[in-house]
Amino acid sequence: MENLEQLRIKLKTIEKWEKNQKGLFFWEKIGRLPFVLLDKWTPKYIQDKIHILLDEIAVYIDNGGKYLVNKEKTVHKVKKELSLQKDIKLDDIKYFSIDSMEKTAEAFIKSHAKNAQIQGATTGFGGIFTLAVDIPLIFGITLKTIQEVAVAYGYDPSNKEERIFMIKCMQFTSSDIVGKKAILNELTNAQEEEGFAQLQGWREVFASYRDNFGWKKLFQMIPVAGMIFGAYMNKSAIKDVGEVANKLYQKRRVLERIEQYTGKVE
Repeated sequence: MENLEQLRIKLKTIEKWEKNQKGLFFWEKIGRLPFVLLDKWTPKYIQDKIHILLDEIAVYIDNGGKYLVNKEKTVHKVKKELSLQKDIKLDDIKYFSIDSMEKTAEAFIKSHAKNAQIQGATTGFGGIFTLAVDIPLIFGITLKTIQEVAVAYGYDPSNKEERIFMIKCMQFTSSDIVGKKAILNELTNAQEEEGFAQLQGWREVFASYRDNFGWKKLFQMIPVAGMIFGAYMNKSAIKDVGEVANKLYQKRRVLERIEQYTGKVE
């Protein structure tokens, strides 16, 4: 494991990344517009698909539902990625070096971004007619990516508090600078106090994520040309949320190790 100075360097790198997450507030405002238009232009069956996700995210927060990854298989992927000879358990991963955790997380993100790119091109071919299929698929890939990043840092995605943390990662990705600061403060306070409380306003969380994603999906409504937009947008979406999960989970692990050295959270 790293020494205290190495951990502090890691923490400074993450904090620098946090300060750079100012986002494009102008585009985020415009991002709300397309789904307002989509509500008027798109067939009811597409709108129904979107609303179904609201119910599914509630189930995911509560018990994981169909979106919960297989921990054993993911741990095996960690073993394979790090070329380890002996079998490992999830609890063993928390003792790996931060560099090894980061390497594994980045490999998971890269793999899922590639899958999302292929899926976006496939569903983008039919334009608006296949958009209803693409939205729940990319949502599923998003949750799986964050969960595998969690495992890469030794956290258990079957724990409810971790699923709440994952939804917060999604919210962070689609928030403006004020929202990002609020989420970072909330997550920090949650760790310093009694862990993660019940997630409030999860419908607003998903609505924000959906709206931010909406203007990108608008371009995918064009038949055939939607292949290009779908491939690019889906890949970018997974890379963005993967980066957020990678940094926020890494910060948690770094802070926990610093606390082990110093007896307090920095």
